[in-house]
Amino acid sequence: MWPFNKQKINSGSRVFIEHEIKLGHLSRRDRSLEETASTDPAAVEFSGQSLGLTIPASRLRLGLFLLFFFLVFFIGRAVYLQIFQGANYRVMAEENRFQIQYLPAERGVVTDVNGQILSENVSVFTLTMTIADLPEKTADRDLVFDRVADLTGLQRADLDLLLQEYIEVPEEEVIVEKDLDYEHALLAMIETKNLPGFAVRTANKRRYASSSTSLSHVLGYVSKINADEFEELKNSGYRRTDEIGKAGVEVSWETALRGKTGRRLVEVDASGNETAIFSEELPVQGSAITLSIDYDLQIAAEQFLAEKLKELGKKRASLIITNPNNGEILAMVSLPTYDSNLFAGGIDRETYKTLIEDPNQPLFPRAVSGEFPSGSTFKPYVAAAALAEGIISPSTSFLSTGGLAIGQWFFPDWKAGGHGVTDVRKALADSVNTFFYIIGGGYETFTGLGVEKITSYASLFGFGQKTGIDLPNEANGFLPSKEWKEEAKGERWYVGDTYHLAIGQGDLLVTPIQMANALSTIANGGTKFLPRVVHAVDEQEVISSSTELSDPLKEAIKIVQQGMRQSVTSGSSRRLNSLPITSAGKTGTAQIGGTEETHAWFTGFAPYENPEITVTILIEESGVGPLGEGSTSAVPVAEKIFKWWSENR
Repeated sequence: MWPFNKQKINSGSRVFIEHEIKLGHLSRRDRSLEETASTDPAAVEFSGQSLGLTIPASRLRLGLFLLFFFLVFFIGRAVYLQIFQGANYRVMAEENRFQIQYLPAERGVVTDVNGQILSENVSVFTLTMTIADLPEKTADRDLVFDRVADLTGLQRADLDLLLQEYIEVPEEEVIVEKDLDYEHALLAMIETKNLPGFAVRTANKRRYASSSTSLSHVLGYVSKINADEFEELKNSGYRRTDEIGKAGVEVSWETALRGKTGRRLVEVDASGNETAIFSEELPVQGSAITLSIDYDLQIAAEQFLAEKLKELGKKRASLIITNPNNGEILAMVSLPTYDSNLFAGGIDRETYKTLIEDPNQPLFPRAVSGEFPSGSTFKPYVAAAALAEGIISPSTSFLSTGGLAIGQWFFPDWKAGGHGVTDVRKALADSVNTFFYIIGGGYETFTGLGVEKITSYASLFGFGQKTGIDLPNEANGFLPSKEWKEEAKGERWYVGDTYHLAIGQGDLLVTPIQMANALSTIANGGTKFLPRVVHAVDEQEVISSSTELSDPLKEAIKIVQQGMRQSVTSGSSRRLNSLPITSAGKTGTAQIGGTEETHAWFTGFAPYENPEITVTILIEESGVGPLGEGSTSAVPVAEKIFKWWSENR
C-alpha cells in the first residue's frame, strides 16, 4: 500500500481508488474505505499505512452534544451551589464545625431570716448524653448503652427511656445521672472516649437543710422540666433539658432563683470532640432569697408538734407561726413530710411510688392546701361581725341553759346545763355555742346576723378565698350560701344551717393559712396583710400589701381580743396562763362527718399587750371526746412554742 496525503485523497480519491481496484492493489478493508469515501470523502483520513474512521458522524455529533450538556449542567450546578446557595452551605459547614454549649446558671441561695443556709448548690459529677452523637446503627448504640449501664450501675431501660423522651432535641446534652460517685465518675471519664454521645461534666445539685424536713413544704425542690412545662415556658428561654422548681419557694420564686443561662461556642472535630473554645458568655447566678422563716423556731415547732402526734398516735397536723405586724411567716409545719434532697439528684421510682401511695400524703402541703371545718376558732369573726353591725354591744348577754330548741330540733351547747348568763367576752373565753347560735341565726325576738352577713364579714378577714401567699397550690376554702345549698343539695337553707355556720361547723371549710392570716388581723387590731414566706430578694426587702378594716370592725376587734385573753385567764386556754409572757387564744374542736373523731384547733397570739407572734395549730382527727379537743391536744403544743419564744427571742 502506498502512503497517501489527506489533501490529495480529498481532491481525487474516487478516481484513484477505482484505478487501484482494477490493478488489484486494494484489500477488503481498502474497499470498505472506498465505500465510505463515496458517501463522505471528508471522513477519509490516512495515517501512515492506516486509513479512515469507524465512528459514524451521527454518533460523534450526539457525543459532542452530551459532552456539552453535562459540561453546562455541572458549571450551572457549581454556580448555583457557590453563588446562590453558598451562604447556606457555609452556615451548615460552620454548624458542623462549631457547637453551642449551654451553661446553666447556679440557682440562688436561700437562707432563713437569720442567715442560716436552707438551700444551696454543691458541685457534683454528671453523666450526660447527646443523642446526635450516638452511633447511628442500632446494634452499635446498644453496645454503647450496655457499657454505660455497666459503668454507672444504671438500668439499661432508663437510657432507652431518655432516648425516647429527648429524641426531639438531639443536639442538647441530656442529664443521665445527676450525682455520680467518684469511683463511677472516674471510670466513666476514662471510657467516654470509646462511648460516643456520652460525657462526664461537673454540675450543680441542690442541697437542702435536713434538720427540719417539714421545711420541704416551704422550700420545695427542683427537677427536670417535663414536656407540658416546656411548651408553656419555651418562649421564656427554657430548654427541654433544663431543671425548674416543682414545689414550694423553688417554683413560686423560680424567675428570681434560676438566674441567666450562659453559652459557650466550641470547635469540634469530625468525631464531636472539642478542639477549641471560640467564645463564652458566662451564666449569671440567680438571686439570693432570704425567707422570713426562723429556722430555729421551725425546728422547735416541728419537734413539739411531732411529739404530740406520737403521744396521740396520729400522723397528720399543721402549724403556722406568723409575725402579725407585717404578714411574714416565721414557721410553717406540715406533717407528715418528706426530704427535698430525695428529689435533688433525681428520685428513683420506688421511693417516689412510696411517697405518693402513702395514705397520709407526705407530699401534700396541708398548711396551705388543706381544707377543714374550723370549729370554734371561727367564733371570733362571728363575734366581730355582730359587734360591728351593732346587733350586740360588749355588754349584751344571753342565758345559756345547755342549748336551743327549734321545733323538733335541738342545738346543744358543749357543756351540759349550759354556761349561765353569757356576754361576748365570756362566750369567746368558754366557747359558748348558745351565744353564737343566737347572734348568728337569731332566736325568738332577737334577729341574728344571718348567713349573708356572716359570710360577708368572714370574707373581709380572708375566708373563702386564697390569701395570696407566695407559695403554690393554695386552696380557696369554702363559705356556704343559700344559693349554693339549693343548687348543690336541692334543699333550702334552714336556720339550723346558720347555727352550724356560726360555730364553725356545717359546710364551712377553711385552710390553716387562712386561719393564721385572719388571726394576725385580730392580733394587730385590724390590718389584713398579704402573708409571705420571702423576706428579701438580693437584700431588697419585700413589703407586703395590706388592707385596713373599717373603724367599726377595728373597735369590735378590741372586744374580741379581750375575750381571747379571758380564754387564757379563765377559759378553755387557761393552761397558757402560767407562761412567762401574756397571751390570748381560742380553742376549737371541729366535728368530722362520718366519724366520731374531731379536729383539734388552737389559735392565739403573744404577748397580749404588744403581739409579736401568732400561733395556729391543727391536729387532724386528734381523737374522740375530751382527748380530741383543742384544749387538750393543741393547746399544749402552743404552750411549748410560746415558752420557747419567751426564752429565745
